[in-house]
Amino acid sequence: MGDISANFNRSEFACHCGCGFDDVSMDLVYLLEETKTHFNSPIHITSGCRCEKQNNKVGGKQNSKHLAGEAADIQIANATPAAVATYFELRFPNSHGIGRYTTWTHIDVRDQKARWNGP
Repeated sequence: MGDISANFNRSEFACHCGCGFDDVSMDLVYLLEETKTHFNSPIHITSGCRCEKQNNKVGGKQNSKHLAGEAADIQIANATPAAVATYFELRFPNSHGIGRYTTWTHIDVRDQKARWNGP
């Protein structure tokens, strides 16, 4: 059981540099809860909240939604990143940021539509 939702702990979203930034958007948490239910599989958050220093270290964009706690890079055990991205694209055709990467999927809760492919 999680401390911010049924399946997620705030620590899963915390900045990896150890600065303590873990103010994740509850809209994102609820979206990930629904995603976990859909795929019936645990979600591993590879990157959630990021401070500016950590964002620069990992090569994040200057306006990254990770900086506001509104984005997560995720992996789902029984689903390919492409399948996860397709699920999000079908669910949110006119909103949200969805990035397709080789080993993870980016999702953010922006109001407008944004799509991209990464390495």
